[in-house]
Amino acid sequence: MDEIEILLKQLTQAGGIPGHETEVRGLIQKHLGSLGEVTHDRLGSVICRKSGEAAEPRIMLAAHMDEIGFVVSHITKEGFIRFASVGGWWDQVLLAQRVVIKTAKGDVTGIIGARSPHLLSDEERRKLVERKDMYIDIGASSAEEVDKAGVRIADPVLPVSEFTILANGKTYLSKAFDDRGGCAVLLTVMRRLRDTAHANTLFAVATVQEEVGLRGARTSVRVVDPDVAIVLEGTAVSDVPGQSDDSHQVLRLGRGPIVTFYRGDMIPNHKLRDLLVDTAERGDVPVQIRADDRVRGGTDGAAIHLHGSGVPTIVVSLPVRYVHSHGGIMHRTDFDAEVELLVRLVQRLDQKAVSDLTAW
Repeated sequence: MDEIEILLKQLTQAGGIPGHETEVRGLIQKHLGSLGEVTHDRLGSVICRKSGEAAEPRIMLAAHMDEIGFVVSHITKEGFIRFASVGGWWDQVLLAQRVVIKTAKGDVTGIIGARSPHLLSDEERRKLVERKDMYIDIGASSAEEVDKAGVRIADPVLPVSEFTILANGKTYLSKAFDDRGGCAVLLTVMRRLRDTAHANTLFAVATVQEEVGLRGARTSVRVVDPDVAIVLEGTAVSDVPGQSDDSHQVLRLGRGPIVTFYRGDMIPNHKLRDLLVDTAERGDVPVQIRADDRVRGGTDGAAIHLHGSGVPTIVVSLPVRYVHSHGGIMHRTDFDAEVELLVRLVQRLDQKAVSDLTAW
């Protein structure tokens, strides 16, 4: 593994569902410690300030550190564990997946189960199993055994998914690329700019609790008070069987990061968008454009761009297949292109360029 692959493995394998980001936060803090002055907001978002050649403008790069997961909601007398979703899960991807329960006594491995199809009627077998009918099985036969293992109500539960380099050597499989891929971009951009001039002050922010309502974005943006924000995300692509059609652009792995031109939760600043695209063209960096009202969910940009009297904001995303599941796939070409694009863009965001973004 090279340096980037090691970083991606570290970040994706760390635990950190919303409100339980301690493990991944410690890792990100360690990486940022040598790159700038590290502080926090009161929810636990990590904020790293790197001074450039000018105090202003203030540039915020934001990626969320939390991942979707579950919490223990009930333990039956037979020793089965009911669970609640934390973040947006699709029920169809849950069954027969391994999970780990993070307890005070240590990690407890289990599997998500439901009634066996061999025990169902023909009519029942034709129906999709809903999460409310699933449970986590840790091999216990009583509530007492579950208690002895250390499992308690509200303990966080994470998918088990090993970071794997796939056959072509350029694609990676893991959980939590949304948004640990963005966090890895954030850290890599900061490393690239460590000894590079930029006529602004740069804030690298790893936010908490994005998956449950953009909460860390709302608090950290008040601390940073940025003049410009660039949100780094992981987003779904449509280069899979049965997805593409003539009415929408097909977004693919390996074709560059995705620049969002329109979302229901945020319309990006047009001039910032154009500056980013121009930067990509000048540097021969591949990008893909998304303007699609079918995109669901929200990003930290929805909260950040409404801060104060408004913050020119844009969202740049790593393409990820099977986002919000136990295993997503991302492409190294997209990662490298996004890092190069952001390094070049930050260097162009001087006071004049930023003032022009809101020169109506």
